[in-house]
Amino acid sequence: MAFPQRVKMSDVARAAGVSVATVSKVINGRYGVAQATVERVQQVIRELGYEVSLGAQSLRSHRTNVLGILVAEFEPFSTELLKGASREVAGTGYQLLAYSGGDGDIAAIGWERRSLARLSGTLIDGAVIVTPTVVETKQGFHVVAVDPHTGPSGLPTVDSDNFAGAMLATNYLLSLGHRRIGHISGRPDLESARLREAGFRKAMADADVPVDERLVRVGGFKIEGAAGTAAELLALPDRPTAVFAGNDLSAISTLDVARSMGLRVPDDLSVIGFDNVPESALVNPPLTTIMQPLQRMGAQALRLLIDLIGGVERDTHIRLPTELVIRASCRPYAPDRQRSLPLSNRTASTGG
Repeated sequence: MAFPQRVKMSDVARAAGVSVATVSKVINGRYGVAQATVERVQQVIRELGYEVSLGAQSLRSHRTNVLGILVAEFEPFSTELLKGASREVAGTGYQLLAYSGGDGDIAAIGWERRSLARLSGTLIDGAVIVTPTVVETKQGFHVVAVDPHTGPSGLPTVDSDNFAGAMLATNYLLSLGHRRIGHISGRPDLESARLREAGFRKAMADADVPVDERLVRVGGFKIEGAAGTAAELLALPDRPTAVFAGNDLSAISTLDVARSMGLRVPDDLSVIGFDNVPESALVNPPLTTIMQPLQRMGAQALRLLIDLIGGVERDTHIRLPTELVIRASCRPYAPDRQRSLPLSNRTASTGG
């Protein structure tokens, strides 16, 4: 399919039978043009599909009326945030630009600064940045952080109650009779991961259940990293009877690894996740998880950004509650169930 070349202001002027200066006046709402001419030019603009260049508009007015959502990569977490933000932007007079600046590389420290340097001032009027490291922004350019690495600081922030959510997850497993509970944690540099591990430990301590440190391991919030961690946990001679994974992707990876090692979920192993991304309801068995209201978080971040740009005074830290979503991946612990894998399965799972 061949796409037409970009329509220029001169094309509109030619089709409307007026000067480029007249078209410019109509576009910018200036005086001195007869109403009939205004209507004719606007009709031609619609017919030709003319759009003002964002770069040119920003040079004239220092505004583009475009807001950015900047992510390291488009994965289920950020995609759900984007859905909420895209609904919230409707009717605000702004448009939304989604931008991936990290190339999927979690080690690409500084992607936020590079992205802002490319976009701020010429393409976007402000930005929502998802899970950023510390970001310094130029004065007058507004940024809202969703789930920042270091937690709330001076930057306007939207997050969920990770600590309480982790306690919910752990207490649910404890209520089912599990005591040997593993935790696959997220990235050590991410505050939400630290809070989820802290909530897990607090719930265990409140129940007077010691944490076996061999069962607490880093999975990194990604399917690939969590798979190796889950295999290590489930190959232990005295494996956990339940696993609280730091996010849904890690939990889904644990389900796959358990299946490959001959374990049945939830008969032999209970698994609970965190996030409630759409994929969590589609796996087999459907995943019990902790819901953080991701779409609402995206909407709240977008609304906070618009208010900041508009000079509205308000609380700049929004923390939303988490909830337990019970599906089919957990069941009560039965001590007569198989506690360890057959030797053949253990050997296969650890042999590389």
